[in-house]
Amino acid sequence: MNNSISGNESKISNRKKIIVLGSGPNRIGQGIEFDYCCTHGLLALKEAGYEAIMVNCNPETVSTDFDIADKLYFEPVYWEHLWEIIEHEQPEGVIVQLGGQTALKLAKKLHERGIKIIGTSFDDMDIAEDRGRFSDMLKEMDIPYPQYGTAYTTDEAIEVANQVGYPVLVRPSYVLGGQRMRIVINDDELESSVISLLKHLPGNKILIDHFLDRCQEAEIDAICDGEQVHIMGIMEHIEPAGIHSGDSHSVLPVFNLGPLVVDEMVEIARKIALRLNIRGLINIQYAIKDSHVYVIEANPRASRTTPFIAKAYGVPYLNIATQVMLGHKKLKDFNIEKKLEGFAVKVPVFSFNKFPNVRQELGPEMKSTGEAIQFIKSLRDPWFRNLYKERSMHLSK
Repeated sequence: MNNSISGNESKISNRKKIIVLGSGPNRIGQGIEFDYCCTHGLLALKEAGYEAIMVNCNPETVSTDFDIADKLYFEPVYWEHLWEIIEHEQPEGVIVQLGGQTALKLAKKLHERGIKIIGTSFDDMDIAEDRGRFSDMLKEMDIPYPQYGTAYTTDEAIEVANQVGYPVLVRPSYVLGGQRMRIVINDDELESSVISLLKHLPGNKILIDHFLDRCQEAEIDAICDGEQVHIMGIMEHIEPAGIHSGDSHSVLPVFNLGPLVVDEMVEIARKIALRLNIRGLINIQYAIKDSHVYVIEANPRASRTTPFIAKAYGVPYLNIATQVMLGHKKLKDFNIEKKLEGFAVKVPVFSFNKFPNVRQELGPEMKSTGEAIQFIKSLRDPWFRNLYKERSMHLSK
């Protein structure tokens, strides 16, 4: 928000205000899914009596339409722009959970300036975002996770990798869409990967996990109000662990995981959400090997599957989550009825035809540019059977 010679066009009201941060331009890792989240969050704020203020710079989104927010600042989602807006508007707080990783990364600056973050606190979100702190928490809670270590240099990384055992997953903290994540099998590959990572993300802490090969992957999206945890949906990936969740076909509800595994996933989700004092949304991703459940990561925000679940079950989950963030209602105040006959499948959308020089092999770094939803009545549906067979054959090569 820049004041021009003609003056400031933004007139201040005496209403209570809340700012919602969007995700900026659509790009791999963040797209239209978070626009859905922001739009329904804004509508929920208006219903609750607040002046809903949107900050985003993407003209191709519904959340930036003139009739969605009470006020729109069409500005880049960067701290310098946001701070000017906050000083001008003096909001009750800022919502960072709905705009993906871009919005979440601004939580630290907001916290340092004493600006209220609506919902989960910065420190609790940071535990989930900091791969090392999160793994330490899981260890303390006796929740299984792949063995890991942290490093800042190539030599440290090689030492850690030899301790946890190859293959390993090399990943930085605070990144979007699995950026710079790699699966490596020896010291030479690790050295090359770490050098590249530090070149593009200097000073970033590197987390090195033992990679659980040939296992299933699944995830849970949930809402927590600090007392109760509601499981919005449990999705099973068709692709095995090692393929980024954004590039995987996800089936809702699960179709090939036993009840004991599902119960353990749910119990772990409840423990993590309550331990992190989540007020709003959380996404937890799991690897399942030999019927043992391991936690891969937790995202203390809306995920790209949140709109998918809301549409599949016909439940206004973003409205509910926003009211929970505000503290106006508890989960017990809602009568949530899920309706889904059969299964819903999240289908990743790729744009390789527009980027012919991009390697099409899938891995831990996300490459899809969007997603679609397919409803099927039965797992015997010819479309699903062909998809499952095709993905199985492709990934076995």
